[in-house]
Amino acid sequence: MAALVSVGCEQADRGETKVLVIGEAPKIVDPAAGPLTEPQAVLLSNIGQGLVRFDASGQIVPGLAERWNVTDDGLSYIFRLQSIEWPDGRKVTAQQVARLLKRQIASRSDNPLKDTLGAIDQIVPMTDRVLEISLKASRPHLLQLLAQPEFSILREGQGTGPFLIAEGSKPNALKLERTVEDLDEESVEREEVLLGGQPARAAVTEFINEKTDLVLGGTYADLPFARAGKLPRNALRFDPAMGLFGLVPARADGPATNLELRRLLSQAIDRQALIDALNVPGLLPRATLIEPGLDGLQPPAAPAWMAIPIADRRAQLAADTRRQFGDLEKPALRIALPDAPGARILFRRLASDWGAIGITVEAIEPGKAADFELIDKIAPSTSPAWFVRSFRCGEVPVCDPEADELMDGARSATVAVQRNGLLAQAAQRIDDQQLFIALTAPIRWSLVSDRVQGFATNRFARHTLTSLRQRLDRERAD
Repeated sequence: MAALVSVGCEQADRGETKVLVIGEAPKIVDPAAGPLTEPQAVLLSNIGQGLVRFDASGQIVPGLAERWNVTDDGLSYIFRLQSIEWPDGRKVTAQQVARLLKRQIASRSDNPLKDTLGAIDQIVPMTDRVLEISLKASRPHLLQLLAQPEFSILREGQGTGPFLIAEGSKPNALKLERTVEDLDEESVEREEVLLGGQPARAAVTEFINEKTDLVLGGTYADLPFARAGKLPRNALRFDPAMGLFGLVPARADGPATNLELRRLLSQAIDRQALIDALNVPGLLPRATLIEPGLDGLQPPAAPAWMAIPIADRRAQLAADTRRQFGDLEKPALRIALPDAPGARILFRRLASDWGAIGITVEAIEPGKAADFELIDKIAPSTSPAWFVRSFRCGEVPVCDPEADELMDGARSATVAVQRNGLLAQAAQRIDDQQLFIALTAPIRWSLVSDRVQGFATNRFARHTLTSLRQRLDRERAD
């Protein structure tokens, strides 16, 4: 929330920063009502901070809580709240925060991340400013989850910052304001952000024409719009995002339920050619559910067939396809993809690769009866649990009950080594069953002008709007 302005401090204005998020105009919504769009997530992160929040580089910094302690056994997190008020002037209390958090993870909530907080035992206010979250088992990634916009603290549609929505804001261009006191410099700085939403093509055009300073929320689907424009040098930035980008069966019947077919399809994909077509630097092919760099697990071993050049794999795969179907007509697979240039690149690659082994493909709109659909999601923490639990029965049409048993065992395990071992076994079963045909990591991109100095890429692809503009005059003087 806006810091108090001290009497006698010199006031400085960093200037208004214009930000566009790809999508509809940002608006305040209830995270318990369902998944957030990217414009909604950016807005909630910046006007409805949680107990903690992310800084520009994806590190945990204080939010509503000014500090916190974790017990040695990792089963209790104790948060001390800032002395802070809601926009209407009423005091924020630990009782209110506890009630709002419990609402987000209640059984009737449709918050998409509520399952990640399944280890929470109790959320208890200890005093008006002290809150305890007790766990059934240690969860070192709790703070990363609480920093996500899905756990923003909102009361009657209002949050506590770090920005406030200024009066007179228009629905398609919200003016966000905050003041920051610098005690060392004896000054108070005012930050202003004009936040809007636009379709990808329009947002890129606005950036090229210098009508906006920052574009957020780009994905693989709209990347060609950015690639087609004459962008300033170093304007296009890619987050080193973690998560899921690949295909899953879209229904519990039809050809996608055939395990041998799923294995053939996965091995037939030229993942490097797809990466080259999307033109994303540093992106690597991936054929496993788990990715390198997750806490508690060794980097996954790529399947043996990945070491065989795609040209050498195709003849055998085509023969295996003929042997599997014999004289039967091979299925024409339907893939649900958005109507976007990046999705068309992906479809052309899949049509070429699967066509080489005799399988035809049809692209259909999301929501229609498809055989496969694309998962494109960012992981909310560095824990492997989210990756594995994304494929439990009830979440996907085709699942493995034995993997579910391993997940259940991992959730109740109190020893980290045991828990991670069970998660690794579940991930291996999901790979063996090809319940997820991994392609690569998710793609998230932004456009950043040289007027924005406080932007950084990060693995969560979450971007605070605080301190985007530095005090350039002082930097030049130095």
